Amino acid sequence: MPRRLPLDPAAEWMEVVATQEDWDDASPQLLTAMFSQLVLIRTFEEYVLELAGAGLIHGPAHSSIGQEGGAVGSCMSLTTQDTVNGSHRGHHQFLAKVLGHLHPEGIDPTKPVPDDVRAALLRTLREIAGLDGGFSHGRGGSMHLQWEAAGAIGTNAIVGGGVPLAAGSAWAHRQAGTDAVAVTYFGDGAANIGATLETLNLAAAWKLPLCFFIENNLYAVSTHVAEVTGDPRLSARGPGFGVRSWKVDGMDPLAVHLVMQDALEHMRQGGGPTLIEADVYRYFHQNGPFAGSAFRYRSKEEEAEWRGRDPIETTRKHLMRRGILNQADLDESVSQAKALMSSLGDVLLEPKPGGKPKERQIKPKEWPDPSFVDHGVRGDLSELADLTFSDTQDYKGRLEDISFIGAVADVMDRRMTTDPRVVVMGEDVHRLNGGTNGATRGLKDKFPNRVLGTPISENAFAGLGGGVALDGRFRPVVEFMYADFMWVAADQLFNQIGKARHMFGGEGKVPFVLRSKVATGTGYGSQHSMDPAGIFATAPGWRIVAPSTPFDYVGLMNTALACDDPVVVLEHVDLYTSTGPGVPDDLDYYLPVGKAAVRRTGAKLTILTYLAMTQPVLDAVAEVGVDAEVIDLRWLDSASLDWETIEASVRKTNHVLIAEQGARGTSYGGWLSDEIGRRLFDWLDAPVERLTGGEASPSISKVLERAAFARTEEVVSKLQAMAEVHDG
Repeated sequence: MPRRLPLDPAAEWMEVVATQEDWDDASPQLLTAMFSQLVLIRTFEEYVLELAGAGLIHGPAHSSIGQEGGAVGSCMSLTTQDTVNGSHRGHHQFLAKVLGHLHPEGIDPTKPVPDDVRAALLRTLREIAGLDGGFSHGRGGSMHLQWEAAGAIGTNAIVGGGVPLAAGSAWAHRQAGTDAVAVTYFGDGAANIGATLETLNLAAAWKLPLCFFIENNLYAVSTHVAEVTGDPRLSARGPGFGVRSWKVDGMDPLAVHLVMQDALEHMRQGGGPTLIEADVYRYFHQNGPFAGSAFRYRSKEEEAEWRGRDPIETTRKHLMRRGILNQADLDESVSQAKALMSSLGDVLLEPKPGGKPKERQIKPKEWPDPSFVDHGVRGDLSELADLTFSDTQDYKGRLEDISFIGAVADVMDRRMTTDPRVVVMGEDVHRLNGGTNGATRGLKDKFPNRVLGTPISENAFAGLGGGVALDGRFRPVVEFMYADFMWVAADQLFNQIGKARHMFGGEGKVPFVLRSKVATGTGYGSQHSMDPAGIFATAPGWRIVAPSTPFDYVGLMNTALACDDPVVVLEHVDLYTSTGPGVPDDLDYYLPVGKAAVRRTGAKLTILTYLAMTQPVLDAVAEVGVDAEVIDLRWLDSASLDWETIEASVRKTNHVLIAEQGARGTSYGGWLSDEIGRRLFDWLDAPVERLTGGEASPSISKVLERAAFARTEEVVSKLQAMAEVHDG
């Protein structure tokens, strides 16, 4: 018989229960502050449901009524410098952080509500109602609440979506040399999300000061936690990753406060991440003013049992038992909060013309101007105003053929040397003499704390990089080993990083650079060969650069790193082994945003191309002898595309061919041809022609792979076919 030896987790896991002695030891100031916050948040939420019931909230109203104890208890010991983000059900999380920021000493429930609290509640209500006076001018609504000055860095509508971003905030805190921590709130449903579990592992590996705070309210919409996991004690996840963990009654705000104090001590002393599971209960359904029992997924008896543990009533009883406040004081605090919310409603609402008695509507002046709709999708590039731009035709220095991969590595070395904010992360970037292709060679030795080799978890480390960018103190450069991996991290890239600037009002910055490798022709098959340009071009918020020469790479990367928008820098493996025009002794020049390169002038045909397809196009044009103008686009996103150069060429040639290497279905040219057709229709003598690879992604077989993508031979055939049609 084998010996069976029990194993214990490396990290502590315990349940904490507050005793009456703990309540007796708690300071009156702490307990009155808790009560004030609980009442203000509860009353605010009740008023939101009232507005929702009257049809005055557009979109969801995810109430947190019943769950306030966890948020209030956990935020009591946080400072303004500590950051929190939360779930789609995040009003209480947001408000608890805001109230603590405004009055860290607590709010006296026996006195009138301070003016700054009134202003913050009004601004929050405006945001939830989608009004101009909200934190994000109404764009965020109920699910996307952000006030960076208060350390509230954003609630999130994607289940688990904010967890990696919080890891980025935690990393920035530590890298900046502070003892600040980050807290990420999420529910039992998000505890099963890949991004959450990936981030748990990454935070543990890097010992980040990040608290994973699980609000276990038992139901992900209507599905009970016991139905979807083998152990409904969700705090059990923590020790599996080496994370110190606690389980606590979230209906007891003091117990949560005591646990959070332990967690904060652990994190501030460099012990790494923590996990807290707080058992809470939402009194209402997933959305709106109805009880869950109305939808028959839980019983009225269960709801009554949890309501009997209400955090406000628990705190009220102890305040009265200890003689800190009397019943009249407590009742007056509640009445005062209700009167406050009613007065805030009067600011926003007016009688509805022709409506029923007491029927009201939003005052027209409160709505944002419709012209604001696209403001802030990207920035205005004012951050580049002081830069001096150069291109090959006006560069004053010496140009010669240099190594493309050498330019990639050298410019990153230079930027990390001159700008301590730049940090590089990705799989194997710290090993193998600069990753799988040498793009980060030598950087780990020179910048050991700023070159971060990550786990194989694109969703986690892309999101962490996004959180670092949103923090604003650093400029992350994230490497994806292959572009296809963007689908693994699609939520973070497209829902989070790409949308963040616009979603939160258009004023924030997202200085994030993604290096994405295109590996068509390498034999790595369908899941490693994609050109992602077409996907990024149709996703809001991103800028896209596609350098085809060493000179362009250095200038474009420098500009990308100076830009406050997220930028994806596409790199093709065919170019890594190539040489081309570059500057051997200057890594500090910039190429302008939105300027294409005319690689060949011509009068009969405009060919638009980019990246590694540029040289095959030039070779094909030379072989066929067509009088074509070849434009290397360099900037591919809709905001940066060089329409001036494209239009001038099309006016001259009246014919357009878009030449790409990759598969047709996700190609960039599909979007571009549509834009050209609508913008330049009057100067086209024929429909826009497209050259792409096949329908399928390249496969492993050398023969089938070559048949799946386009190179010089395909361009030659296309030009000959077009010539026959034109001559005919």
